[in-house]
This record gives sequence, C-alpha cells and structure tokens, in this order.
Amino acid sequence: MSESSERHQTTRVVLADDQRLVRESLAMLLGLLAGVELVATASDGQEALELVAKHQPDVVLMDLRMPRMDGIEATRRLRESHPEVGVIALTTFADDESVLEALRAGALGYLTKDASSEDIATAIVTVAAGEAALDPAVQRHVVRAVASGGHGSCKPGQNAAADGPALPDELTPREAEVLALIAEGLTNAEIAERLVVSVATVKSHVNHLFAKASLRDRAQAVNYAYRTGIASPPL
Repeated sequence: MSESSERHQTTRVVLADDQRLVRESLAMLLGLLAGVELVATASDGQEALELVAKHQPDVVLMDLRMPRMDGIEATRRLRESHPEVGVIALTTFADDESVLEALRAGALGYLTKDASSEDIATAIVTVAAGEAALDPAVQRHVVRAVASGGHGSCKPGQNAAADGPALPDELTPREAEVLALIAEGLTNAEIAERLVVSVATVKSHVNHLFAKASLRDRAQAVNYAYRTGIASPPL
C-alpha cells in the first residue's frame, strides 16, 4: 500500500483536555488504535483552535470544561472556521445542559470519559465520516431534555440559527435530509433503507435533530419541517 493510501485511511485527531494526566492517558489510548493518528494535544480551547489550523485534523476530541476558552465555545468557532472537522465532546459531564450545549455548538459526537477504547474508536470513524455518534447514556439525556421542553437550549430571544446561514437551529445537511423523510411519513427503518445507512445511524440523526430543534415527537418534527421549509406539505 502506498504512503498516500495509508494517509488517506488514517483518521487524524487533535485532543483537547486541560488535565494533564487525562490528556496523557487519552493520548496513550489513541496511540494504540488502528487507523487513528494523534497529531497534537491541547490544554484549552484556544490552543485547540490554533492546532486545528496548523494540522488540519479530521476529528477533535474536545473536553468541555477548560480554562481560557471552554470546549463549547471552541466547538462553535471550529464549526465556523473549519466546518469539515468533526468534533466529539469527551467529558465527565453527561448532564442534559452539557449535552445540548455541545450539540447546539456543532459537536457531532458526545462520549463520557469512561467510554471504552472501542467506543472511542467507533465514534472517531463515525464522526470523521460526517455522521453523529452519541453513546446510549448520552442519548437518554438528549431524549429526556427534549421531552421536558428542551432545557439547555437557546436563551429567550436568542436565534439558534444565527450562526448557520443555510439551515435552522444548526442542523447539518444530513439531519435536514432525515427530517424531510420523517415529514414524508417514513419510519426509521425506511429512512435507513432510503439513505443506505444503518437504523442506529438514523436514530442518532433523529435524536440529534430533535435536541437541536427542541422537538418532542415526530408530529412536532413534521410541523417544524413545514414551518422551516425543509419539507413541503402535501397538496
């Protein structure tokens, strides 16, 4: 295999965490994962932004609670300056507010720091491909938060879509596509078949877009799709 082919198949990662021991432990773990190359480590969000600009990674593993610039703000700025880079929030915090803040900032993945090496490896590959990756515990937080009215979402008067010129509430193109298919009345299994992805991937997209748009069920999702122009009501 040529050097260029190997480079193409390797997922380049920047790791950001303010705790040195955690950072070094995660760096050691990442070094053992096949197909993953750790290109740099950062101790805060500002340094993470600088390292992303320098190394052009595929994925950033981002701690949320860091000095100087936290992971939420760093994720938001990365989405603006490097939208091609996938962000995985990797943190000890799995509360409703932290999860929703990270997702609204643009994170595609959310893992707790007790995630296994297999979970981390899977999330890195999934996010590098532009898909969402939430571990089951985090998905429960998302569903619960949305069902309770979306606490942790935008503050009153704040426009969630202000930073996203094309789609409302910072939805990704794939999430908008899934939403449009929901509006057509398709089930998760039917959407998976249409998009040629797994049902688990569709469920992740559904959870993700429900959290971003503060939707409780599919009926609300259909109404939201019509209101935002993502889908058109049948004539």
